[in-house]
Amino acid sequence: MTNVTRVGWERGRDSLETSINREWLVANGLGGYASGTLAGVPTRRYHGLLVAALPNPWGRTMMLDHLVEQVDLPEGTQYRLSTERESTADAETKDEVLEQFRLELGLPVWTYLLGGLVLERRLMLAHMQNTVYLRYRLLPHKGGESEDKPITLGLRPAMHFRPHDAPVSRPIDPYTLSLIGDRFEVSTTGPHPSLKMRVEGDSPIFHFYPERQERINYRWEAARGYEAHGTLWSPGLFQAKLSLQHPTYLVASSESWETMDAVEPARAWQYERERRLRLIHAVPSGREDVTAAELILATDQFVIVPAGRVTDSTRAKARGEDLRSVIAGYHWFTDWGRDTMISLEGLTLCSGRFQEARYILHSFAHYVRDGLIPNLFPEGSQEGLYHTADATLWFFHAIDRYLAYTGDSESLRLLLPTLLSIAKAHFDGTVFGIAVDPSDGLLSQGQEGFALTWMDALCDGWVVTPRRGKAVEINALWFNALVLLSTWLESEGEQESAKTYKDAAQRAQESFNRRFWSDGVGYLADRLDKETGAPDFSLRPNQIFAISLPHPILDPSRWQAVVDRVGEALLTPFGLRTLDPHHADFKPNYHGDLRTRDAAYHQGTVWSWLIGPFVEAWLKVHPNERERARSFLLGLRDHLGQACVGQVAEIFDATAPFLPRGCVAQAWGVAELFRTWNLTNAPV
Repeated sequence: MTNVTRVGWERGRDSLETSINREWLVANGLGGYASGTLAGVPTRRYHGLLVAALPNPWGRTMMLDHLVEQVDLPEGTQYRLSTERESTADAETKDEVLEQFRLELGLPVWTYLLGGLVLERRLMLAHMQNTVYLRYRLLPHKGGESEDKPITLGLRPAMHFRPHDAPVSRPIDPYTLSLIGDRFEVSTTGPHPSLKMRVEGDSPIFHFYPERQERINYRWEAARGYEAHGTLWSPGLFQAKLSLQHPTYLVASSESWETMDAVEPARAWQYERERRLRLIHAVPSGREDVTAAELILATDQFVIVPAGRVTDSTRAKARGEDLRSVIAGYHWFTDWGRDTMISLEGLTLCSGRFQEARYILHSFAHYVRDGLIPNLFPEGSQEGLYHTADATLWFFHAIDRYLAYTGDSESLRLLLPTLLSIAKAHFDGTVFGIAVDPSDGLLSQGQEGFALTWMDALCDGWVVTPRRGKAVEINALWFNALVLLSTWLESEGEQESAKTYKDAAQRAQESFNRRFWSDGVGYLADRLDKETGAPDFSLRPNQIFAISLPHPILDPSRWQAVVDRVGEALLTPFGLRTLDPHHADFKPNYHGDLRTRDAAYHQGTVWSWLIGPFVEAWLKVHPNERERARSFLLGLRDHLGQACVGQVAEIFDATAPFLPRGCVAQAWGVAELFRTWNLTNAPV
């Protein structure tokens, strides 16, 4: 498969408003990214052409926010490429010129119709660099050959150096522009690295007239209850002649000039195209199936070398390895332990990126503290936060999947002492009340003011979904981890230790089936309360893990009842609802300010990643119906052309029309769609 194209917007098919609501995203393998709307109108604080991943303590930093792009034709007509622009007094200005937006090999391409001319704009980030390339070129008109008269392309860059998640209203620093030949460098009085820019093309010139662009409106920030008006600064205007024979490139970077000069723009584009083709061709399904190929490119956005953690990277290199992690979601998530372990199979193993999977597992093994892996690494920090009860149990699952793909017994031997220390900590009791209850062998967790499961919404000390006690998926994961540990110990000849964990697993399974199941309701309790031990039978998706994991804790005679009940009440075209619509706490929509959103986050809101465990569980009940199982994925497949084109949103409203919400691109949503897309295509 030599090309993979996804059309995300087309004149005559989609409305102008759609081009403002739909988004695009390109990542650079370091955690940095470029992102915006198809129309070129910034609507989020995170929309920018270069968000650089800088060493800690800076973290990801907005370096180049926006470009005002205008085209002057010889006869005097002027076009602005973005949709919302002010008019000019001395020329006729044309708006709404976007003809099509598409992704080619996952990279954004805009086509504009300018009278009798067709202009193409492309964007790319250099892999493992904080460098953005924009390419503009004229194409022959689709109705015939265009007369090759040069036109003038004007590019006015605008910027506001700030942490990418800082309010857009943050005061803007004074800027200094330095010019040395064709090199332009913008710096501030602060500690940030400078932004370096260069335009390559036919007769490029620069007009120095700095200006402040006031009251930029970010509509999504307003809708989310945040500061929504900001200011940008521009140093002036680049201009170049554009013709069929001469494209124009804008290159902007926070790297050194030496790095920028190492590869000319046309060659950089060639290298990135070849890299993306290698990713696709490395996977049989990618070579045969366009959707699989799209998902391979989507997964590539999340696997990163954490640019900020220099100490950890140095330590990994000393071990003969490299540091790797996973960005949980764009735009605002960093790397999270839980999301990384859940996503590992879909992001790396299904894509044949086995060495990177190994690096990820070894990196997180080094981070283990008190028997836990980190929940997350805050932006710009070297140290992780450990407030999670399930991420470490997902670590066992991720190792198991890695071994299933690779048979890497050497890694198992290296990791086994850490895994034994984790198990011991859970039996002895560790932080946040995480401990095995000696009375029944089940795992309990919880501490006042913390939300330790994946249903972790917390707002001003309010734990929205209290799950202190014995949560259903925590114990499904605990049983799975115990069985895996006993199996691995057996393979290493540690029979006595293996029996200890096998017996613990059997005891937990017996207690689980006795205490969580109810014949009266016909499904599993979501948790046993920490204080009273009373079961909470709110119908939630967490019970599906009692079936979907490789070692299911639930008695097989009860599988169909659970799958049917979850399917009837919680299944949507985009994933599973987090609460039964008939429950008094059900929230149909996820919108508004932070408190309103958190109140709905796990109280009905649909999560895309949950389609994976549901399909896995459904196939255990219906092993010969893979075509039907594939049908559960079609809504998310079609979603690839909507919202953030080529990506899967974090969450959706709980009722039709199931509007996408939250992060526009979520690692475990993409990973689970790709994993189960492959699973449902396998022979019976």
